Amino acid sequence: MPIQDSNQGKENTAPKSTTRVLAITSGKGGVGKTAVVANTAVLLARMNKRVLILDSDLGLANIDVVFGLAPEKNLTHFFSEEMELDSILADGPSGIKILPAGSGVQRFTRLNSRQKMRLLEALDSMHNDFDIVLIDTEAGISENVTYFNTAAQEILVVTTPEPTAITDAYALMKLLSSQYHEKHFNLIVNCVRSEDEALQVFRKLTMVADRYLDISIDYLGSIPTDQQMVDAIRKQQVIVDLFPTSKISMAFDALARTIADEPPHMEPKGSIQFFWKRLLDLGGK
Repeated sequence: MPIQDSNQGKENTAPKSTTRVLAITSGKGGVGKTAVVANTAVLLARMNKRVLILDSDLGLANIDVVFGLAPEKNLTHFFSEEMELDSILADGPSGIKILPAGSGVQRFTRLNSRQKMRLLEALDSMHNDFDIVLIDTEAGISENVTYFNTAAQEILVVTTPEPTAITDAYALMKLLSSQYHEKHFNLIVNCVRSEDEALQVFRKLTMVADRYLDISIDYLGSIPTDQQMVDAIRKQQVIVDLFPTSKISMAFDALARTIADEPPHMEPKGSIQFFWKRLLDLGGK
């Protein structure tokens, strides 16, 4: 009698996983967005997450500078169709992979539809390689900023207590809501003197948003102001490595754990979303 495979005819019930894509963005420059990306990425990697950073400030690269890297290839080589995406991946600390941007190259500061689709397809082919993708957008409301925010599953807005930073954060959310139909945002308040100050910023934004916009804002946490951050940037090291027991490093650790513990948003927002094909498969078309 032939021996039957006990698994024959049974569906594979092993849980499937999908890559989470988070855009870390800001309405104003100088709010510490790239530092948030770099430090959070390192801590997520230490939680055994496979992390990819995509530096989408395509004219003014930042991430490789923060890590003290000097990659020979970057996204300009991909968009000019000289190289494939996996050929420009750079190694960062703690096993992080980085897709570095170029510096001083203006021609890709506004991607055309062919370049956007090529990036979408190239990233989609990597859906088994990473648990979390962090997109470090440029500041402001340029077309590239709106594209990378709408292509991500989750949007994390970084601001500070400065009135101009709060105003610009609101302007970015207003644009993404009114013209691109984004309805959910996460808020990180950087450079605060106290948690009360951060919560005050959150209350201001939610009060105005509730009155004028049809959106929800979730508070993810705050990062205290610290002169040690300036030292870390000058030394091209992340502060969680340079001063691991500092208050600011503890705040980054809390933020990373909040992100890691959040359930992923499983519903694809649209056909331009990175890894949308994978999400459709998981959701059962």
